[in-house]
Amino acid sequence: MEVRRAFSQRAFRLSTYSVVKMADVAETIKLYYDFKSPFTYLAMDPAYKLEETHRVRLRFIPLELAIREAYGGDLEQRAQRDWDKVRYLYMDMRRFANERGMIIRGPQKIFDSRLALMSGLYADRHGRFRPYADRVFERFFKRELNIEDFGALTAVMTEAGIDAAGFRAYADGDGPGDLRAAAAEAERDGVFGVPTFNVGGELFWGNDRVEWLVKKLDQMKLRRVRGA
Repeated sequence: MEVRRAFSQRAFRLSTYSVVKMADVAETIKLYYDFKSPFTYLAMDPAYKLEETHRVRLRFIPLELAIREAYGGDLEQRAQRDWDKVRYLYMDMRRFANERGMIIRGPQKIFDSRLALMSGLYADRHGRFRPYADRVFERFFKRELNIEDFGALTAVMTEAGIDAAGFRAYADGDGPGDLRAAAAEAERDGVFGVPTFNVGGELFWGNDRVEWLVKKLDQMKLRRVRGA
């Protein structure tokens, strides 16, 4: 109950901010994401803050992380060098997470995130992407949510204030096509991984590139004037 109340109060503050501040948006930042990417999870809060500090809005675009292609195939097929790379990346990830008091546990299998990514599109259609995505990321990386489970995802939707009744029809209908369109857009943008930010055609890949993105936005004179 306390968790739900906290999310509700947070969502109210966000909606109030949107009404007051988003009218002066001058630039859209594309953020390519995947729910099974720990580095995307790490990038989300810094990304949200950009809308507070700069005259920008975020556009969230799903892109499935090609784990097998990037890290040597299925778990039982990986060479030692690939395992060494994965272990190092998770060590870095935990360093970032520990600095911020976040819990990120490595998934125990390679998840198919396509259903979850369609659920993100569905949540975005209903204007509730952030409260939904925040819950999905947090619970997935605590190993409390199976992102391949339709019922588990719709339960999170309901908690996030989304009418989940139409999600089955969306997942069986427009959803796969919307996901393919997002992948095609990523290809046109030259995106090869997540999280990737695209502002004005310039790419910033990784949660640790947000500082460079901020410098880019400042060069574009998009920082909000304090008190405005």
